[in-house]
Amino acid sequence: MKPARIIVISVAAVAAIGLALVVRAMGSPSGEPTAVATAAPVEARPMARVLVAAKDLQPGRRLDESDLDWKEWPVDQVNPAFITDGATPIPAARRPPAADKDEARPQGAVAAVTRAATDLATGGAKADYVGSVVRETILAGEPIVMRKIVRAGDSGYMAAYLEPGMRAMAIRVTVETAAGGFILPGDRVDVVLTRETNLGNMGTSEGDRSKFTSATVMQNIKVLAIDQSTRAGDDAQTVIGATATLEVGPRDAEALALAKSEGELSLILRSYADTGGPSGRVSAGPRQSSAVRVYRGGAPEVVVVQ
Repeated sequence: MKPARIIVISVAAVAAIGLALVVRAMGSPSGEPTAVATAAPVEARPMARVLVAAKDLQPGRRLDESDLDWKEWPVDQVNPAFITDGATPIPAARRPPAADKDEARPQGAVAAVTRAATDLATGGAKADYVGSVVRETILAGEPIVMRKIVRAGDSGYMAAYLEPGMRAMAIRVTVETAAGGFILPGDRVDVVLTRETNLGNMGTSEGDRSKFTSATVMQNIKVLAIDQSTRAGDDAQTVIGATATLEVGPRDAEALALAKSEGELSLILRSYADTGGPSGRVSAGPRQSSAVRVYRGGAPEVVVVQ
């Protein structure tokens, strides 16, 4: 190989090496490897469990376990009116109006712990709302709020529990006239009127004696409460009270009020298998009895005719 060609090849090799060094120096001026950009890890969003309707709930419905469910809800979107299970603290949730003023004053460690425990316990459990009555329509998946339900014992509970168009009316009862106390709220009963007939105008010794008649005036009537108890205890089999509140229609209430003034009312417990029949008055009212004097062998006998 000629010396001139060797020189040209050497110069080209040196130039290529120099160009590579220049490019490398421009890509990393500090001489360190270029760091690869990585995405920052996304922080998990805190969630809380909110009590929601498991199905569409109509006004007047009494809530049971299957009507309620827990649903995961972002903590930052939980409204203070929502009901939570209390496991996740909700910032500023259910804070009384005077809370901001109280925070301005110095508080001790005991007070701070008490306040945190109170905030944690405000959620309540699902069982606390079983038995409540729906006041306004609640759609499936919608959070339960106290404005739309009435809990047992709250004012307005009975009015919300009544079926549309029905009335609540109380009558006096005793152990004897209420099936020995085995009639519980929610049971169905018949109402029987026992009254004294007026036979004193017959002018005989038989007519001077008191005669009594009885008749069913109401059938298949729902018992709303015994005294102020709208539901029996879990283990209670009897409820003894002085009054029973019945669910009746407007016209039935008039007939029941008339029957109350004419004699003693008794409640007859119906079987669960017989609760699907008609409900209300058996007739327009108790029929007026009349007495007929019958002579047998010359001796008068008074016969009551219904």
